[in-house]
Amino acid sequence: MGAGHDHHHGSVANAAARHRGRLWAAFGLLAGLMVVEAVAAFHTGSLALLSDAGHMFTDVLGIGMALAAIAATRRAGADPQRTFGLYRLEVLAALANALLLSGVAVYVVIEAVRRLDDPPEVLAGPMLVVAVLGLLANVGAFALLRSGAKESINVHGAYLEVLGDLLGSLGVIAAALLIATTGWWWADPLVAVTIGLFILPRTWRLGRAALRILVQAAPEHLQVTAVHDRLAAVPGVAEVHDLHVWTLTSGMEVASAHLTMAPGAEVGAVLSTARAALHDDFQIEHATLQIEPKASPGACGAVEW
Repeated sequence: MGAGHDHHHGSVANAAARHRGRLWAAFGLLAGLMVVEAVAAFHTGSLALLSDAGHMFTDVLGIGMALAAIAATRRAGADPQRTFGLYRLEVLAALANALLLSGVAVYVVIEAVRRLDDPPEVLAGPMLVVAVLGLLANVGAFALLRSGAKESINVHGAYLEVLGDLLGSLGVIAAALLIATTGWWWADPLVAVTIGLFILPRTWRLGRAALRILVQAAPEHLQVTAVHDRLAAVPGVAEVHDLHVWTLTSGMEVASAHLTMAPGAEVGAVLSTARAALHDDFQIEHATLQIEPKASPGACGAVEW
């Protein structure tokens, strides 16, 4: 016997969907300023401005992934061949983001170290103007995302990215002011190195999280043994085996397990109690549970993955 349990995957993105307009506004604002910063970085010769543009790219992609998650949820049932919808697109985008931004950050750090020996002149005036515009864009995006960050994990991630980028913009402004007032050209590569080193650990964490999902490892915040023990404690369950717990996309954990019933146990009661335990104790909203009578000749054999 088998049973599936699904509180409609759309619930994951419902909170984000309520803030879709704000997400699009923040996306457009930051994407426009990211392009301006990148163009200005090459025009002024500022490596700090280029690194800040790269950091802003993480904001844009983070918000884009939140929007993609909303769209994927709405289209989840459109194609019967995609039984889990398009949720993994968000994870693939996160991995691409991590790889691309790691490359940008490594380039910026290497180039900044090279420039420390003989820092080139940069156009401090345009650099300052664009950095201030970048700061204002981040403040605007921060205000747009603040309310949604309390309700959606995707919006919260984008909100944290914008918050971090505020610091980068302040660093570029400080470098531009130092160069304009003192002619200390080392300020630009030093700020670039700082921003690059600030970005790298975050992108590696993002890439590691995406890879964990793609290889279907159990979520870090869940102990599989704890899930096993909780299911084994359900009245009427004699044994738990073939247990798997994985993440479909951010904030959406999935589980499957085989439960061997004790003699006299009632199937409906066992299933409902087990589902409630997974939902209430581990926030697992989708669980597929197979019920097996004890010592049944047709019980499944051991499966090795």
